[in-house]
Amino acid sequence: MLHPVGHGPDDRQRPPKPLLRTMLGDVLRRTRLEQGRTLADVAGAAKVSVQYLSELERGRKEASSEILAAICDALWLELPELLAAVGRGLAGAADRQVTVVRLGSMPDRRASSYLPGSGDVRCLLAA
Repeated sequence: MLHPVGHGPDDRQRPPKPLLRTMLGDVLRRTRLEQGRTLADVAGAAKVSVQYLSELERGRKEASSEILAAICDALWLELPELLAAVGRGLAGAADRQVTVVRLGSMPDRRASSYLPGSGDVRCLLAA
C-alpha cells in the first residue's frame, strides 16, 4: 500500500528532512566564518540589517533571490557555488565540505587551432 509522504510505516526511523532555508543559512554562516568576517561586516556590504542576516544564517527567514545575490556579492561567493553547497547538504552530505573547482576556457577539440571565443567551455564542478 502506498502512503502519503510523511505517513509511511518507516517514518519513525527516518530523521526529518532539512529545510532549504536551514541549509542556505549553514552555508552562508560557514562561508562568513571561514573568511573571518563579522555579521556586521557582511550585513553592511550586502545592505541588510545584522538581525536579518543573523536570522538567515540560523534558518529562521527565507531570503529572496535579490537578497541572496547581495549576500553572495558581500561574501565574494558566486550564487552557483552557494547552490551547489546547499544541494550537497540537501542530498545528505551536509557534513562534507564542498570543493568548487573552476576550469578555465578549454579549446574545442574539433577546431584545428584554438581561437579565443570559438568553442570556449566554462565549467563549474562541485565535488
